[in-house]
Amino acid sequence: MIKKLYEQLISIVRENYKYIFFLLIFYFVLTIPLPYYIHSTGGLIDISSRVEVEDEKNKSGSINLSYVTELGGNVLTYMLSYIIPSWDLVNQEDYVSSNETTADVEYRNRLLLAEANANAVMVAYKAANKEVIIKDKRFKVVFVDEKADTTLKIGDEIVSIEGVEINSANDYIDVVSNNSIGDNLNILVIDKNKQKTNRTAKIFEIEERNVTGILVTSETKYEAHPKIKFNFEDSESGPSGGLMMAIAIYDKLVSEDLTKGLTVVGTGTIDVDGNAGEISGIEYKLKGAVDAKADIFFVPLGNNYEDAKKLAKKNKYNIKIIGVSTFNDAINYLRSI
Repeated sequence: MIKKLYEQLISIVRENYKYIFFLLIFYFVLTIPLPYYIHSTGGLIDISSRVEVEDEKNKSGSINLSYVTELGGNVLTYMLSYIIPSWDLVNQEDYVSSNETTADVEYRNRLLLAEANANAVMVAYKAANKEVIIKDKRFKVVFVDEKADTTLKIGDEIVSIEGVEINSANDYIDVVSNNSIGDNLNILVIDKNKQKTNRTAKIFEIEERNVTGILVTSETKYEAHPKIKFNFEDSESGPSGGLMMAIAIYDKLVSEDLTKGLTVVGTGTIDVDGNAGEISGIEYKLKGAVDAKADIFFVPLGNNYEDAKKLAKKNKYNIKIIGVSTFNDAINYLRSI
């Protein structure tokens, strides 16, 4: 039986080998990678599926993250972007600088997600009068500007600058601010190989501020009571869900029903003090919320809010857009409805 099937398969291949060969070549041509990304309307992620809190309270509504759908650029998606109205072509150089790799970008976004989640925990637990004990905090380089004159590398953990121990992002900013433009700072780091290494970074000026041209993010180990666990997928990263994560965690910690049966969506970063920060891709995230028939869309005040209002008016979106500056703004609004 197996021999007969094998012979039939061989016969089919022999009779159609030109057609099969053409299909294979056509497939490989279409999948040739190109230096582009495709951005399109995203969807919603119910945060309950991404975070678990011990003894969490059940609620009638839902709190959701909105996201941008991103596809890799190849010949096929490049051509389709000119056919499908909702597909926008974005140059890879807008995301990957000439001095970094795609792996560097992915590393940065994973750490930024972890930082956003840690900030959300700190903000939500403090607001709910719950305990969070910080066990360890480290500061890692996740971006080096092309203009920077430095030997710092992505992944370096900063220990001290000019002998000053770094225990917060503000410590780094203070040292840079208190030195002069042109000064070459001595920086002690732990590199990716876990070796202590000396680096340097020269101070220059951007918008009347002393900078060294790097972005540092915090990596925090903490113990939370009640316990909390995150379940993000490998493909999910970045800091733009921080605001909604803080709201969702708080909602799980308190007995009051903040959502009141509504579908609450939003976007925005969060810092450890509860301030909401602006994000990119607002048009795709808002459209995803509208398509999902969400009731409320939280967005950081400023350009994001103004853009969202213009899009809603232009496209006649039926959704309530609420601009907020802080975590407390969002919580107070939910309490008021």
